[in-house]
Amino acid sequence: MKPSALLHLPLRYKPWQGRNLRLVFQDLAGPARQPEHDHRTHLRGAIDWLCRAQDVRNGKSDAGGVAAGWSFEDGWLPGYPETTGYIIETFIAAAQYLDRPELVQRAHRMIDWELSLQATDGAFPGHFGEPGSHPVIFNQGQIMHGLVAGHASLGRDDCLEAGVRAGRWLVAQQDSDGCYRRFEHNGVPHVYNTRALWALAAVGVVAGEADFIAATRRNLDWALTQQTPSGWFATNAFVPGRHPFTHTIAYAIRGFLEVAVLLGEERYLAAAEKAARGLMVRQRGDGWLAGTYDDGWTPSADYACVTGVAQMALCWLRLAQITGDKTYRDAAWKAIAYVKRTQRLEDDDGVVRGAIPGSAPIWGAYSRFEFPNWAAKFFADALMMDMANVAVPPVPAGAKGKGQ
Repeated sequence: MKPSALLHLPLRYKPWQGRNLRLVFQDLAGPARQPEHDHRTHLRGAIDWLCRAQDVRNGKSDAGGVAAGWSFEDGWLPGYPETTGYIIETFIAAAQYLDRPELVQRAHRMIDWELSLQATDGAFPGHFGEPGSHPVIFNQGQIMHGLVAGHASLGRDDCLEAGVRAGRWLVAQQDSDGCYRRFEHNGVPHVYNTRALWALAAVGVVAGEADFIAATRRNLDWALTQQTPSGWFATNAFVPGRHPFTHTIAYAIRGFLEVAVLLGEERYLAAAEKAARGLMVRQRGDGWLAGTYDDGWTPSADYACVTGVAQMALCWLRLAQITGDKTYRDAAWKAIAYVKRTQRLEDDDGVVRGAIPGSAPIWGAYSRFEFPNWAAKFFADALMMDMANVAVPPVPAGAKGKGQ
């Protein structure tokens, strides 16, 4: 988007207000220009911001959850069950690498809130969990990631019990060809559900649920039919007929590679590598990736989906761990450096300090004018994964593939 197009954006974004105007002017001068520091400094900034995002919900009905983020339009958003689910594993890891045991207690509070939302049939609500919100396949899986972490790392049996109930609901919604067509975002199938099926497979491995493993294979086999010769995935955008964000591309890749590790399925790893290499070829020297890509990895946006850049750093780091190929790590380092340059660590404003924008510049089409909590989560995960050369989250015992 050209800067002049800012004049035509809906007034609901309130770009003239003080903080908003300051952020717009900073990116008009050039996005991703912040100084780079060591990993630990950036990690502390991201985790501190996520703590503030949790604290703003104190005293409210969603206390314990992490605010979905902060936006020009609405300020701090409600607690988000989907992303709070996978932030649980981030806080457990950060408690160790930052020597901050209080983060474990925060993770327990997230789990308690999530468990309070589960319906008797095992489903969790979609969106912000407000009355009348319907379950969503992808969201269900992300909450299950938190339940796996709660059981594996914190020893909570209630998490495994809830995870099994959630998994049974997930299996029940699957069509015979492995695709999900019910309880889907915007009512259409998505390849990026592979990241939800990663959680189903993890619960299946831990709890010995063979039907969870079978359902995972069915879905990923369907997803393989959507991969083109270039490695790009069709049916992977939020809305039909549009090019997928780097965010959803990375979701799909991570699901494939982690299920490959859990089940020992080389064909899923091959699919992940094919896509990851396609994006690696398109990565700029400064780490930038386009916000969206067409088949053949043709960039179709002039902004960066910063969230997706952080996620691709994770995918490349995991592939480096699994395959030993250093080129993946080199790509990850460039991606991490780019995201570092979007994080304002010296800002006096607690809303801004440590946050990661959805897009750079901040008016890019992905999470426009927002600091989504999942951007900070994925950045924190990438920093810890690179610092310690470990998988974040850890691979459950019983996995059959490489990369454990």
